[in-house]
Amino acid sequence: MKQTDWQAIFSQYLTSERQLSAYTVRNYLFELRRVESQLAENQSLISVSREQLQSVIAGLHRKGLSPRSLSLCLSALKQFFDFLLHEDAVKVNPAHTLSAPKQNKPLPKNMDVDAVNHLLSIDGTDPLSLRDKAMMELFYSSGLRLAELASLDCADIQFDQAEVKVMGKGSKQRIVPIGKMALSAIKLWLSCREQLPHAEAGDALFISTQGKRLSHRSIQARMNKWGQEQAMSVKVHPHKLRHSFATHMLESSQDLRAVQELLGHANLSTTQIYTSLDFQHLAKVYDGAHPRAKKDRGK
Repeated sequence: MKQTDWQAIFSQYLTSERQLSAYTVRNYLFELRRVESQLAENQSLISVSREQLQSVIAGLHRKGLSPRSLSLCLSALKQFFDFLLHEDAVKVNPAHTLSAPKQNKPLPKNMDVDAVNHLLSIDGTDPLSLRDKAMMELFYSSGLRLAELASLDCADIQFDQAEVKVMGKGSKQRIVPIGKMALSAIKLWLSCREQLPHAEAGDALFISTQGKRLSHRSIQARMNKWGQEQAMSVKVHPHKLRHSFATHMLESSQDLRAVQELLGHANLSTTQIYTSLDFQHLAKVYDGAHPRAKKDRGK
């Protein structure tokens, strides 16, 4: 069977069986084609050896591909060959023992509480202003991902329980609390949602002026717009509010596992990156509390 056939079947498997997003599937296929383009002429990816893959990865690293990109590339390769193993198309996974160069995890960029309060102090009473405020309040209140918020239906908001039902990565559902400010903003938005055309949107919580479910790009554009209108010193986007939610929750609660559950992280190590954000505060507490650490930092 031709390599292109296997990639098409792999793509279908990722979409239907793994239920990965179209964005993730597209990235995986791009990485497979990238590696295949580095092989000898007429050699298919399915016949590659571990040594050849190692050579390709090293070559991409020398060309300046970042550790993060190389990690994604290896992830695509490993999953592709695992799939081929399951289909009895290969006998070994040549990428199984390969690893990407270590990458320095960048600290998530967040806004402090005052900055978030300023951003959300929107006075507009028109439907679009109320919609956008409800979106941003919900991002910050519940730490949702962009895709999670965009896919919400009206029925996913449980006002009596102050909760939102979220479909996260890998089609894993979780229930997340909603703060009173976000609940109030959502109620105001729903009170005027009918003013916009919504025949094509169905039960979508957030809809566009064309009456369709609001797209990821539109949500990002609207948040960027409000960041400019509110004269924020940083660019405002969904993940900035998610990061701010995580940081502020962790600073207040010190409960890493609870924050992990709220964010929908599969691994605690993903959440642990937020622990380094408040290091200066922790250092002050340590210096002031530990009997053998007290010292005059002014000297």
